[in-house]
Amino acid sequence: MHTPEQSPLGKTSPAPAHYDPSLLFPIPRATKRAEIGVGAQPPFLGADLWTAFELSWLNLRGKPQVALAHFTVPCESPNIIESKSLKLYLGSLTNTRLADAQEVTARLRTDLSEAAWRGADAPGSVGVRLLLPDMFDREPVHELDGLSLDRLDLECSHYTPAPELLQAAFDEQPVSEVLTSNLLKSNCLVTGQPDWGSLRIAYSGPQIDQAGLLQYIVSFRNHNEFHEQCVERIFMDLWTRCRPAKLEVYARYTRRGGLDINPWRTSHPMAPPANVRTARQ
Repeated sequence: MHTPEQSPLGKTSPAPAHYDPSLLFPIPRATKRAEIGVGAQPPFLGADLWTAFELSWLNLRGKPQVALAHFTVPCESPNIIESKSLKLYLGSLTNTRLADAQEVTARLRTDLSEAAWRGADAPGSVGVRLLLPDMFDREPVHELDGLSLDRLDLECSHYTPAPELLQAAFDEQPVSEVLTSNLLKSNCLVTGQPDWGSLRIAYSGPQIDQAGLLQYIVSFRNHNEFHEQCVERIFMDLWTRCRPAKLEVYARYTRRGGLDINPWRTSHPMAPPANVRTARQ
């Protein structure tokens, strides 16, 4: 079984000279999910929305081509794809001659799907969408919608996850709210390098104490975990402690290595959010 310590993270990695899908390093989701009480049937749906800003290949005449890429990795896949391995894999396309963007898209979809569903009885597919340079100017920048928790003036003293800070008004009328914060920060599970993010929480149910929620978000500041794992931990803490009828948790993390990862989890079927970057991304 692949473990984070066996990944390319924190190791010297030469630039790949040739196309090499074996560079992709899948890490099973199940291990970290077991830590937070998630079994074979998670209480959430969702996906990990990736953006690749450093994608290039050669056309058949050897002329470099560039594009942005959006990847959608369903959370039902048994594996996450370690981000440095994805960077190295994308780099392996740099000197590879490919007919057109359609061939690039097909190759990306095949390789990423194999890694994300490796070991699954019924493999699925990763969504891939390329944006060529004539579409770059259509890429919007937009902040997460909702009421900002960051407006609250409060004292923070917990810097590792403290779910006991979460409280809800179970004896009052339920509410529906959308709350945001730009104060999410965690660290890479392997290297300890900082991961900066913005968070959007939408829910219906007992009203969640906003001060405690912001303090809880801040409590991830010194926590070492991958982006996807942090969002699932936040979802499960809110789900079990605040008992909402509906819950959606969405984080947008700033890019590292030309990639951003934006995990989205929801308790109920709904369309995924548009993969629109924030100003910090």
